[in-house]
Amino acid sequence: MARQDIATPIEVENPQAKLLNMHIVAKPPSRLYKYSAFTAQNLENLKNQIIYFSSPRGFNDPYDCSVTPTIRFPTEAEVHCVRNGYLDDPTISPTTREQLVRTTNDEMRLMIVSAAEKLTAEKVKEFSEKRGVCCFSEVCDELLMWAHYGGNYRGFCLEFDISFFPKIQKVQYSNELPTFNPISVLNTELGTEDFMSVFSSKSLSWAYEKEWRAFHADVGTSYCYPSEALTGVYFGPEISSAALEIICLILQGQNET
Repeated sequence: MARQDIATPIEVENPQAKLLNMHIVAKPPSRLYKYSAFTAQNLENLKNQIIYFSSPRGFNDPYDCSVTPTIRFPTEAEVHCVRNGYLDDPTISPTTREQLVRTTNDEMRLMIVSAAEKLTAEKVKEFSEKRGVCCFSEVCDELLMWAHYGGNYRGFCLEFDISFFPKIQKVQYSNELPTFNPISVLNTELGTEDFMSVFSSKSLSWAYEKEWRAFHADVGTSYCYPSEALTGVYFGPEISSAALEIICLILQGQNET
């Protein structure tokens, strides 16, 4: 969307860098877009070729990255497997071994679900406190995106060649909570596919965003992208002439380096 003709992005060449390797579960399109308001921080990021991994706690969806998934009840075979796994452990005490033998399958099932729910809640909390997220979209012409993230149509939108982001994750939209296998939860480290699906799931209300996400182990990380990664810049229809000129001067300065 641009008063200056959004159909033709400004071609850009800038400096160098390396990109973060991130989790991937679906093949991304060749180009992804990042909407930006016209602010001093976003101009500085543009000048320095930086993408920022922010805390999900600041996102406009209060449930983003904070919803605890549903834990399904384990099957009889799974309960049997867990029980035998503990009984085969030579390090457990005789008292614990006796308790395991006396515990019924229904009691064991409830214990497994309770442990999985507790661990999942801890991991979701840990993610929201420690992990950084950088958000992109498949589209550059969504009016609501310009309103929410593009400075109320007065900002700009960066176009990236996604081949420079080797691992990035597609957001899945659903009104159903993710459902986890409790056995997998109890044997899964934070950051693996099961848990990452929680942090890339949103309500259908947000489906118009067509979002993809990059993750970083540390929240607040600024990461420099390589010169070839930025392939275009689009302008909002309400961007001021002064703002447009400033952005063009930044890009011109980068092309001269």
